[in-house]
Amino acid sequence: MQATEFLEITGADFFVGVPDSQLRALCDALIEEYGSEAPHVIAANEGTAAGIAAGHYLATGRSPLVYLQNSGEGNIVNALASLLHEKAYGIPLIFVIGWRGEPMVKDEPQHAYQGEVTLPLLDLMQVEHFVLSKETQSEEVRAAMAHFRPLLEAGRSVAFVVRKGALTHDTKVTYKNSYVLRREEAIQTILEAAGADDVFVSTTGKASRELFELREARDEGHARDFLTIGSMGHSSSIALGIALEKKERRTWCLDGDGAFLMHMGAAAVIAAAAPANFCHIVLNNEAHESVGGMPTAASVVDFPALAQALGYASARRVSSREELAAAIAAMRESSGPHFLEVRCAIGSRADLGRPTLSPSANKLGMMRFLGL
Repeated sequence: MQATEFLEITGADFFVGVPDSQLRALCDALIEEYGSEAPHVIAANEGTAAGIAAGHYLATGRSPLVYLQNSGEGNIVNALASLLHEKAYGIPLIFVIGWRGEPMVKDEPQHAYQGEVTLPLLDLMQVEHFVLSKETQSEEVRAAMAHFRPLLEAGRSVAFVVRKGALTHDTKVTYKNSYVLRREEAIQTILEAAGADDVFVSTTGKASRELFELREARDEGHARDFLTIGSMGHSSSIALGIALEKKERRTWCLDGDGAFLMHMGAAAVIAAAAPANFCHIVLNNEAHESVGGMPTAASVVDFPALAQALGYASARRVSSREELAAAIAAMRESSGPHFLEVRCAIGSRADLGRPTLSPSANKLGMMRFLGL
């Protein structure tokens, strides 16, 4: 069904969430109608989205719509159990959840288990739900909302779980920024400057896909790279854990702006731990590119100033390949932790593939590279 019709049926007048490729039609419809300003807010993470939505309910008495990929269910558990639940404050929200990794549907390996537990998690949290598919008719959605309304009035949250292709939108929004440097070129420049014993931890999305293919092209193997294909926002913490134990190896975290913002508190922990061998690089294209390109809040963030305030040993910003090469050289010659923002264009090669290495093989290869 059309995303605009679905939104109308929910009756929501405020929308907040984290973009998802399964919900691309819904996201495009919201951007087309409202942009990225209230009553539409793109949150840093799903728990934050639930908090914003709760505030809206407190101010208006109306249940807003919160959209997310099912991988974000974990981020909303705290809010569901201790804020929204009727045994706490009884704040009713309407969740719209993209169902990645649905059983019997081909998807990427990081979504497999999350797909299996998507509905059981909602059952456990006592969130009644309705599954939308390509075959779902408008009348069925209206009937679901009629069933949900007494629950919402009683202070209970509800959810629509959206299968692939269930929502459509006639217009596909195109996203772009003013930066020139391609992310893949930036990663290639970093690899050219890195040492043979250096460790890389790359973030969720296209950065990991590009790192994998660059290693293939360079015939270098993949043992020194941990590809964080799931658990968005945690690559810097993974890298920190490695850096603290393997002080003799320089550890590079290839982060994204959306991932960095999702769990920004990790940067404060990195700065406090002060690992001299840590290089934190945020590839900033101001977009959730891997799930469609919706904007992040990065356009209003001074990342180097933030890193400097937190206590990183150095903090820089670059926007060209030449500037990047010079910055990498400076980082290698001094003690960290170092922070570098690399401003990148939105976009990737049309033929960009996905890692052919399984997550378990990636893990074992990294552990062998680290001497285990």
